[in-house]
Amino acid sequence: MHRIRTLENGLRIIAHPMAGMESVAIGVWVRAGGRYEDPKEGGISHLLEHLLFKGTKTRDMMTIKQEIEGRGGSFNGFTAEEHTCYLVKILGRYAGLGAEILSDMVLNPRLDEAEMAKEKDVIVEEINMYKDMPSHYVHEILAEEMWPSQPLGMPLAGTVESVRGISRDNVVSYKKGYYNPRNIFLVGAGNIEENALVDIARKFFSEARPGDASRFEKAGVSQVEPRLNIHSKKTEQTHIALGFHTPDRFHPDKHVMSIINTILGANMSSRLFHIVRDEMALCYEISSSVRRYEDCGAFVVSAGVDDRKLVKAVEIILRELGRITKEPITSEELRRAKEYYKGQLLFALEDTMSHMLWLGEKVVAGEKDLNSRKILEKIEAVTENDVMRVSQGIFRGDNINLAVIGPANEGAKVKEVMHF
Repeated sequence: MHRIRTLENGLRIIAHPMAGMESVAIGVWVRAGGRYEDPKEGGISHLLEHLLFKGTKTRDMMTIKQEIEGRGGSFNGFTAEEHTCYLVKILGRYAGLGAEILSDMVLNPRLDEAEMAKEKDVIVEEINMYKDMPSHYVHEILAEEMWPSQPLGMPLAGTVESVRGISRDNVVSYKKGYYNPRNIFLVGAGNIEENALVDIARKFFSEARPGDASRFEKAGVSQVEPRLNIHSKKTEQTHIALGFHTPDRFHPDKHVMSIINTILGANMSSRLFHIVRDEMALCYEISSSVRRYEDCGAFVVSAGVDDRKLVKAVEIILRELGRITKEPITSEELRRAKEYYKGQLLFALEDTMSHMLWLGEKVVAGEKDLNSRKILEKIEAVTENDVMRVSQGIFRGDNINLAVIGPANEGAKVKEVMHF
């Protein structure tokens, strides 16, 4: 059983000891991300994440790299909509050093003005790079379509204009507001004991002063009809992202949603892969995924198709999504989906880093469902009727959002097939 320990200043700690492991994965999770940003400062969470790797008040950036990599370790960071994570994987005997360096980065960054100017240039190039990658950029267009004029609909890296406009004072103020112990979680998995991680937290984080808990505005969903956004661009292949609003990460049907995802597009034996790719040869790549947030969610199908096959591909994808709302799945298909879903979870929990990421994302969001055995029981309890019931609530004509990057001459025909 996992339990959360809390320091006097509000910082929370959770450990998952894993017998027989040499490594430990440690993550410092912060409740700060894209959903907490003012549109005028879009991308500030991501910029701050980059800057924390550029040196602290006691270590320059080369020293940080050498101290971790010189002991066989690796480290990284990422920014998401509802959190930012700084992580290290290192031999268990160096766990204290790994946590110390992460704490130094998070609590005492240099935030050098010259480094910030250079990092802005790097991020602008990153933004431009993603715009030149239709398979990535189409998801930004879809998010904006699903959550218009809301933080969830804004790109995590920001825009060229917003990033250029962020000042050092903006970054310092943002960090001061969100990077305090009430919003920080220290998570460890692997070759470490709970009490040892708590002692490490006290040593390196106890002097941090508490502040206010972070909050973001709930997402608003007011969709009443299908939405289509075609970004006209000459490409070798048309890229599509088809999205549907779904319940949040705390909803009791979340495991049903994952089973639906497995059946429809999560692997090579899924319906969409088999029918759209293997049988009809309408695309090379197609997949589906579930995105879960604290107050909402999305089911997304993405594919790259021949320009001449766009309309047919959209028609067949929607046909298959509609079919699962009308025709009961077979018991054998449900069994295979459950086994795949459970297997993927158990495989991830075997690895120290994957386990830390799984546990950290749940804890920072406030989930209480941290027992893998009970999660497996809930997956096993999903029925054929559950799959149809949840599918009927999601795959509706007034819940269709389609983003397309490619030639715009098929827009009218695409609209004609956007229905169930």
